[in-house]
Amino acid sequence: MSDKDVKASGERFEAESFDTVAFTTPPKLSEATVAVVSTASLHHEDQETFAATETGFKVLKNELRDYKTGQWSPNFDTVGFAVDFNTIIPLDRLDELAKQGIIGEVSDVHLSYSGAQYDLSAVRMDSGPAGAALLKNAGVDVVLLTPV
Repeated sequence: MSDKDVKASGERFEAESFDTVAFTTPPKLSEATVAVVSTASLHHEDQETFAATETGFKVLKNELRDYKTGQWSPNFDTVGFAVDFNTIIPLDRLDELAKQGIIGEVSDVHLSYSGAQYDLSAVRMDSGPAGAALLKNAGVDVVLLTPV
């Protein structure tokens, strides 16, 4: 399936519309704890890879930089990830920003979901809020989304 075909298939989906949106004012970025949420099906070596259509998430420990991707989509180009994991989960860049005082600190945990999803209701109603609660309880103030 070509990229053009994949994009065309997504046009039939209607975007969600909400009457109200939740918003909080985060602390100054220089005082904020930042986490990454990726849709690259990332996991650690000791974790099982994502199953097809799995809507849950994997908790990624910041101190372990042994990330594997379980992405099965033929449209997912793994070359950049193979060369430098920061193309998908830019933790080295966040570490640099923390050392420079631009951000407060990098979270001890990050999340990964499988981006190859067609029915997002389970993510929207279950694993999305659960992941947000986990990050909030871990003291995360700001999330960097890396959709792939």
